[in-house]
Amino acid sequence: MNIIALKKTPFLLLIVLSVLLIQCATRDTISQKLVMRYNAPAAVWEETLPLGNGRIGMMPDGGIDIEHIVLNDITMWSGSKDNEAFNPDAINYLPEIRELLLSGRNLEAQELMYRHFRCGGQGSAFGNGKDAPYGSFQMLGDLHINYRYPQTDSVSFYERTLSLNNAVATTQFNRNGITYSREYFASHAHDVLVIRLTADQKKSVSFEVNLSRPERATVFVKENRLYMEGQLNDGYNGENGIRYLTQLEIVNSGGNLVSSGNTLSLSDADEAVILISTATDMLDKNHISTVEQLSVQAKSKYYDQLKYAHIDSYKEKFDRVALNLGKQDNITPTDERLIRFQSDDDPAFAALYFQYGRYLMICGARESNLPLNLQGLWANQVQTPWNGDYHLNINLQMNYWPVEVCNLSELNKPLIDLTTSLVPSGEKTAQTFYGAEGWVAHMMTNPWQFTAPGEHASWGATNTGGAWLCQHLWEHYAFTQDRTYLESIYPVLTGAADFFLSSMIREPKHGWLVTAPSSSPENAFYLPGSKDAVYVCMGPTMDVQIIKELFTNILSAAEILGMEDETTAKIRETIPQLPPMQISPDGHLQEWLEDYEEVDPQHRHVSHLYGLHPSNQISPVTTPDLAEAARKTLNRRGDAGTGWSRAWKVNFWARLHDGNRAYKLLKSLLEPTSGNEVKMSSGGGTYPNLFCAHPPFQIDGNFGGTAGIAEMLIQSQDGYIHLLPALPARWTNGSFKGLCVRGGAEVGATWKDGKITKLTLEAKTNNTFRLKVPDHAIAIKKNGKELSVENGFVPIGMKIGEKLDLDVIYPA
Repeated sequence: MNIIALKKTPFLLLIVLSVLLIQCATRDTISQKLVMRYNAPAAVWEETLPLGNGRIGMMPDGGIDIEHIVLNDITMWSGSKDNEAFNPDAINYLPEIRELLLSGRNLEAQELMYRHFRCGGQGSAFGNGKDAPYGSFQMLGDLHINYRYPQTDSVSFYERTLSLNNAVATTQFNRNGITYSREYFASHAHDVLVIRLTADQKKSVSFEVNLSRPERATVFVKENRLYMEGQLNDGYNGENGIRYLTQLEIVNSGGNLVSSGNTLSLSDADEAVILISTATDMLDKNHISTVEQLSVQAKSKYYDQLKYAHIDSYKEKFDRVALNLGKQDNITPTDERLIRFQSDDDPAFAALYFQYGRYLMICGARESNLPLNLQGLWANQVQTPWNGDYHLNINLQMNYWPVEVCNLSELNKPLIDLTTSLVPSGEKTAQTFYGAEGWVAHMMTNPWQFTAPGEHASWGATNTGGAWLCQHLWEHYAFTQDRTYLESIYPVLTGAADFFLSSMIREPKHGWLVTAPSSSPENAFYLPGSKDAVYVCMGPTMDVQIIKELFTNILSAAEILGMEDETTAKIRETIPQLPPMQISPDGHLQEWLEDYEEVDPQHRHVSHLYGLHPSNQISPVTTPDLAEAARKTLNRRGDAGTGWSRAWKVNFWARLHDGNRAYKLLKSLLEPTSGNEVKMSSGGGTYPNLFCAHPPFQIDGNFGGTAGIAEMLIQSQDGYIHLLPALPARWTNGSFKGLCVRGGAEVGATWKDGKITKLTLEAKTNNTFRLKVPDHAIAIKKNGKELSVENGFVPIGMKIGEKLDLDVIYPA
């Protein structure tokens, strides 16, 4: 069947397509039209527009004569299992390392760790893992389209766009009186990449296409189809590397399609659709047949069937949440809006950025696939920065901060699955390196379940990576109230706790139980009388906060599930023996057991404020003294930093209920930047395509920024729903719908002059929800009837599926 021949569409199919169009149009009336727009082709990759369906993706640059489209597959990982990472000699040095720490000789302990207490083999080959067993996330390849035009007249009316509502990108321009149009999407329904090329005059579509990859690729043509296949390095130059296959086919209306060498060429067509199907054998051992089946399935559909099935599938997730902070400007180019945002405070641009984060999550993650890595789904290199892996000292976790509150709960599954998959390796690491029970993961991991300490003690010593992941496992329960799920992950939580219960030691000054050795990511301090940078320590504040949170969550889970065992008994005994959070003499929160002098007071990590966010151990409501110490700590750290660091600070200030300061940090996060070199000491901000700059690009800042905006609008960590807890003065009027809260409900709100006027609740579980009465309100009414207030809160018992519309009343 010709994918383009709509003139032959059966009458029944026209009805189906009409229904799809009406559905999509109706959904667009619910939410604002959200468009990213540019008036020139992308000059660099950081200006291209990301498309994806959670498994595969592409980034077209919109070039006029030659278009470059980078292709991606989230399972394009080199490397393989590395049993040499379990260093059997490391444990022999653990007693000496601990003794040195107990006697205050941290630098000597650190030097010993560099030499002996680290992963074996080649390690992570940090930032150069593509040819090592550790591996690297890699681009799939490059698609180049060389266009041929009747004449070479100048181009006018150029624009390229990305619709966040539909997940469809376009390029359009006029040349020699002919309007050329391109549409691109990564189908959420049919799992292929689709590019449609048209013109408003017949026989005007002519081009050549080829596929390439910098290494490990064979490209060939067979039966007018273009193929690229290869095998990535397993780290041993063996035959166990990931294999991939990509197939490209052109379905044309009119014109002449021929092949020449490794190129497909189409001349004088009315229009054409390029279909790309691709897969690897990481998660699909039948990937070759899968590629063919996906292509056949896509070809059996008309183009509009493909497009609107894709849109409908995508919008099912995207349309769950809306945020209106003012009228959207869909005319001004997005890169100009980004620049202007530093001076004009356009609230609608913040709403666009918020939804862009949700867009990246939906397009970068899929329930049955790998988690989003440092680059999400999108990369333009074979060797991605820092291997494009999973950093467990904030970066991977930040990727998933917006998932629950932004109504994408099912997309937590890849992170949950990864955490569960780390347990066997983590048990071996715990036993091999520490002689401990349970399981542990350190600072970084990959699809091959790497859990050992890294080769550099400055970052590799962090041993709470797995425990931090457990926080996400608990949060998924907190939002969904799924008891069956909680029962399934309970052993993962208790296994993580068993490691600390069996490995912590007593520090000599107070007799507290602490981790040793460890570090406070990735900050260093000076020992008294020394100017040598030291990272290795005992019981840094973040470790204590993560462990206490893990223990507390387990006790809550045990109560819900009716379980009491040896682990819970040990936890109850151990919690009082953990170090308390300490406030230094100058009023900030201490990062270490001692009030050491920091090497870099403005360090990008603010690890000791984990208890403020994402945890809930520091609160202006329940722990005002600690909240004030956190405030002083943030002021001391400053508002600069890498992209993701600025995003984290948005969340910190939102948790401190300071909306204007959170907004200031949001503007800092959205500071325009350029350049893709590694610059951790400066240069954070946002690229023209709104990708976050570490720099270079790291996607965690995008998700951290989206989560931060959500925290400004709604919080539920203190056992009640707090609406607009950190509303900036600039966001005077607005509304949102579909944000989620712990306990299992969706919430919507409308406000005017900074005051909530209406709100909606929809229960996803049978539960009683406590709603904090907004400041200055005198009543909350349901159908004109005033609801009872208890100490400033309104308890609302609801059944699953029940919806309530409430009015907030203020003095006349």
